[in-house]
Amino acid sequence: MPITKAFLIISIFFIIAVLLPIAAFILARILRASRPTDEKAKTYESGVESVGSSWVQFHVRYYLYALLFVVFDVEAIYLFPWAAAYDVLRSDIGLAILLEMGLFIGFLVLGLIYAWKKKVLEWK
Repeated sequence: MPITKAFLIISIFFIIAVLLPIAAFILARILRASRPTDEKAKTYESGVESVGSSWVQFHVRYYLYALLFVVFDVEAIYLFPWAAAYDVLRSDIGLAILLEMGLFIGFLVLGLIYAWKKKVLEWK
């Protein structure tokens, strides 16, 4: 498959992926019934009215772990399709594709080493 045809297919999927949720939201807004009342505006949890403040503070380390998880999760999203198409990519592009992925993983490892040196991963 020529690369331009592949980009065309990916572009079509991207456009559909963007337009479909937008169309769903617009259609839902047009078709839904809207009768706002004070009772509907109240907050509740599992059918029980809320008591007290809903402001809860979490330790910043939870966010750091979550951010690191997201970074490495996104890495996996890029790594699996690359590994599945490695033979085809290597025959088309050559060993430069291996160097590019090594560079990508190297940057992530450098980020992990930086976080480790800054003691972000230690729980006190």
